[in-house]
Order: sequence, then structure tokens, then C-alpha cells
Amino acid sequence: MTDVTRRKLFAGASLAVTGALPAQAAAPPAGRQAPSVYRYKVGDLEVTALYDGVWYRPIDEKFIRHADCAEVQKAMSDAFMPQERLATPFTTILVNTGKKLILLDTGTGGQIAATAGSFGENLAAAGIDPKAVDTIVISHFHPDHINGIKSKDNALIFPNAEIMVPQAEWAFWTDDANMRAAPEGLKIAFHNVRRIFADIAKDLTRYEGGREVAPGVETVAAGGHTPGHTVFALQSGKEALMVLSDTTQHPALFARHPDWQPQFDIDGPAAVATRRKLLDRASADRMLVTGYHFPFPACGHIVRHGNGYEHVPLLWNIAV
Repeated sequence: MTDVTRRKLFAGASLAVTGALPAQAAAPPAGRQAPSVYRYKVGDLEVTALYDGVWYRPIDEKFIRHADCAEVQKAMSDAFMPQERLATPFTTILVNTGKKLILLDTGTGGQIAATAGSFGENLAAAGIDPKAVDTIVISHFHPDHINGIKSKDNALIFPNAEIMVPQAEWAFWTDDANMRAAPEGLKIAFHNVRRIFADIAKDLTRYEGGREVAPGVETVAAGGHTPGHTVFALQSGKEALMVLSDTTQHPALFARHPDWQPQFDIDGPAAVATRRKLLDRASADRMLVTGYHFPFPACGHIVRHGNGYEHVPLLWNIAV
């Protein structure tokens, strides 16, 4: 069979098949993602990661203190991010101890960016009624961690939950002298704290770092990002998970460059010391970690790499 004959044969077969089938309309694009929920086990604890969306935070040459702007831009480019916007995902963790449902931070409440605020939808997709949440433990008082306590109409989203907040965080953000002395950009956060907590202050439980809020769930003081910033250590049997909260923000920048001091760290040197201490621990112990601003599902491991660290994502597993 010659090449010309072969081409004619294939072309004829193709026409015959096309003519034999009814015309197919192109499927319209779905236009959105499926619900973003990921479950995994830490011993007997069931952990559910719930995605709340992403904020592309505008940044400029002042974004990182004492760092060369060109070096920061290169790091952004190396992470496939635009140089003028920091991709800031939000992932909230729900822990099922077998006796309690414990929510670690509450998401943005749809009040940060148009591209964030899907936490409630994903909670429903996970089969969780907000009324079933027993305890909310807040890591710190930045808006993207506390706004999900209330709806935009000021109603409690988790009406049956005990709300626990760090004592050091409460002392800092509710101090009027601190608010008066704060830069204008930070004053917004002070006002937001009052909006969220003013009418429920008497019902809050304040905790110190080192407190076990449930069997296997311990708070760990990790100041620097904010004065009362807290991370969480989960332990069940021989398995452990460190919930890093905002210790590293996006790992492509602040794990790889742990000495960088972004503007949103209130005490830059303290945040660096905390970051290195916790990442060293996670790396040495080869423990599982999750970070509030890590790419979803936000869990994996930390390994030392030169003077910094790398985040190695957990392999997605369909079984819990």
C-alpha cells in the first residue's frame, strides 16, 4: 500500500465515522472548582482541611524589611508568582478527636477578597453542620483568622462553640494605647478585633501556650508574627502534626528564606527566631506539618535545604 493510498483510506474511514455519529455540541466550561476538602489521619485524630480561597496581596519594595527588592522579585518569579502580588491561600483545619469537633481558626468570612470566602460551602460539602462544632481555637487576631466567627450581619456562625483565644493576643489587641500607637494600616486590624469580639468578650476562654485544649491537641506559643501568635501540636499514638498557623506564610518565600522579615510580622526578629525553631523541629523529627497559607491541601513535610527549608507536599490519598 502506497503512502497516498494509506492517507486516502484513513481519510475515508474518518469521514465515515464522523458521518455515522450525531453532531456533538461543545460542553460549556464549568467556570468553577469542585468543593475543596481533604481528610487525613494523625493516629486516631481525623483532620479535615477546608479551603477558603486565595488572596493576591499587592506588595511593593517595602514588603520585606532589610531584603533586596530584586532578590525578592526573583524568589517570586522562581515560585511562578507575579512579582507584584503575593498568592495567599487560606486553609482552615478541623480536628475530630472522636468526642469533639475542634476548629483551628475560622477563615476570612468572605470579608477579605472576592476570591476568598468558600469555607462555609466547603464545610457543608464535608458534611459538617456549623452547629456541630464544639470548640474554636484561634491562633491570632489577624482578620483572615477571626472574621469567620461571624457573618457579615454580625451573627455567630458557630452558635454552640466555645471560642478560645490566646491571652497574650487578647492583651495586645484590646489595649487602647497599643491601638493609638499603631501605624494607620494596622489600626484596621485593631478595629476589626473590636468588631468581632466586643459583644462576646464575656463568653471567650483565654488560654496560655502549652494548654491542651483536648486530648492530643496542644497550644504552643509562637510569638513574633503577632505577640500572641500560637501554633498547635497534634499527637496521637506515634503520629504527630504541627499546625504552623502563620509561622512561614507562603513556604515558597518564607521557608526558603526564613530570615526575611515581611511587614505583616509585628516583631520581625522574634518571628525569624520562632520560624527557624519550629521548622528545625519539624525537619529533624520528620513530622507532618500544615500551614494556614500553604497551597491546598496545605499539608506535607519540611526538609532543610542550604540555609533554608523546602516544603514537600503530602501525596494525595483517597483513603482516610
